[in-house]
Amino acid sequence: MRRHGSWPQQRGRETVELKRLDKEELEIILGTLRDFAEREMPLSRRLEWDKADVCPETVVRQMLSPDVGLHLVFIPEQYDGMGGGAYDVYRLSCEFAKIDLGLATGMLAVALGTDPIRVGCTHEQKQQWMTRIANQGLIVAYGVTEPEAGSNVENLKTKAERITDPAGNITHYRLTGVKQFISNGAIADLYTVLAKAPDGPTFFVVERNTPGLNPGKQEEKHGIRLSNTSQLILEDAVIPAENIVGTQEGQGIKQSNEVFGFTRLMVAAFGLGGGLSALEKAIAYSRERKQFGTYLHEKQGYTHKLLVPNSVRLAAAQAYIEYVADLLDSSDADRQVEGSVAKLFATEAGNQAAEDAIQALGGYGYCHEYEVEKIKRDARILTIYEGTSEIQQNIIGVFRMRENVKSKGAFYGNMADAVADLDSVGGSTVAQAARFLSECTILAFRGKLTRKQHAIFELALAMADVETAVALCRAAATSDDVLQKAQARLWASEIGISVPTRLLKLFAGANILEADKLSDLMASANLQNAICARRSSLEDMDFVAKQIITD
Repeated sequence: MRRHGSWPQQRGRETVELKRLDKEELEIILGTLRDFAEREMPLSRRLEWDKADVCPETVVRQMLSPDVGLHLVFIPEQYDGMGGGAYDVYRLSCEFAKIDLGLATGMLAVALGTDPIRVGCTHEQKQQWMTRIANQGLIVAYGVTEPEAGSNVENLKTKAERITDPAGNITHYRLTGVKQFISNGAIADLYTVLAKAPDGPTFFVVERNTPGLNPGKQEEKHGIRLSNTSQLILEDAVIPAENIVGTQEGQGIKQSNEVFGFTRLMVAAFGLGGGLSALEKAIAYSRERKQFGTYLHEKQGYTHKLLVPNSVRLAAAQAYIEYVADLLDSSDADRQVEGSVAKLFATEAGNQAAEDAIQALGGYGYCHEYEVEKIKRDARILTIYEGTSEIQQNIIGVFRMRENVKSKGAFYGNMADAVADLDSVGGSTVAQAARFLSECTILAFRGKLTRKQHAIFELALAMADVETAVALCRAAATSDDVLQKAQARLWASEIGISVPTRLLKLFAGANILEADKLSDLMASANLQNAICARRSSLEDMDFVAKQIITD
């Protein structure tokens, strides 16, 4: 069986071979996950675990057993894994999230804990650690977050003190500190711990049985109660010097940044999967529930408010996630900003879909046995862990503005050019929004709006909307999927109005433009065309509603 399939990506005239599994092999893995879930974690059992706030450690270990081996997807072949790419990890993550976000988080933690080893260790170290993770099914945890550090990994308190022999050679390190909100913290066999060494933040591989390493308080959580989350306490834990990730101190921040593109894409996939699960349950309910003599799916007040908008946003999220997966699989670039866009947009979309599913089921949606309230509680964490939505907005706003200004507007201008002629999927509307966004980022830079965090946040939301719309337009234009084409037109018509409106409100509120300049900016927004582009959008909403109900 061919391990890496031929899914070529066109880059100019060059064809790039994507690093991913054979399609049939990936489907076997997804089928294994579904069969395992049906057998070992049916809904009735998961609801019991959720009610009792229990992480089923036995089930987590079974996921990593030789008979299932889900973790092998993200371990390279040379270390006894399957060598899957970002696309494969996205598909597995999305499918797992549709089943249960708590148990999916346990798998995410294994991948996240392994990532510093993958990106930072020497070949010999990878041979030692990654082959053990692959063959022994070790549960791994990522020990970075601290009680006072939060998302700021540079504000570390955990210390790594050198221990030397009489000749002055470093033989060990003594780790002391507390880690907070560690997924798999109380059940892990192996930890990758970030600590401040004399030459800077450094990752260490720490075994569970190390004296001085102890799980602390287990968190009682609002959601993802099927995952273990606890403190990790290090009290003079002595670690061999060869357990440094890599060959030298001070590489920890660089290594953590290198994994963000992958890990945030995984969380984005969780948002997509959780949102799709919630949407599917709302759709199923609409086929069964009658109100005033007709089924709910026959009522626009239900479909066009609670189903169609979520279907459109999730389609945009999926198109962008797959775009980023292609980028990651076709190069060695870390794609941090794209990962942030994917995470911000998909997790917010998934959270909204879960919220609307509760409304869609009415009183039943509020009841435990119908599961959508659990999905909502589980999905809520996705906008927080692996960097809050606000952290993502800051990253996107700062770096995208810098890139667009440096290119003199070409960054978003090129996106506009790529979709301008795709009228059948709303491309011209998206192109207009992208060009206006480009103009506004330059104006914001010149007007020193970069000093206003609110402005950065608002620009970031506009950037995420435009970039997902570009991805969905491009995907729909090359697809025979009539549903996706309608979804693309609807998202184009939505952002065609919402993006310039958001930006005009920002500039009016910031009061950095003279009245005539603000008037010119309003003219440049061309909202009249954007409003005209909404013609037939109700027809598209009717079509999307019919398609998702009968699918």
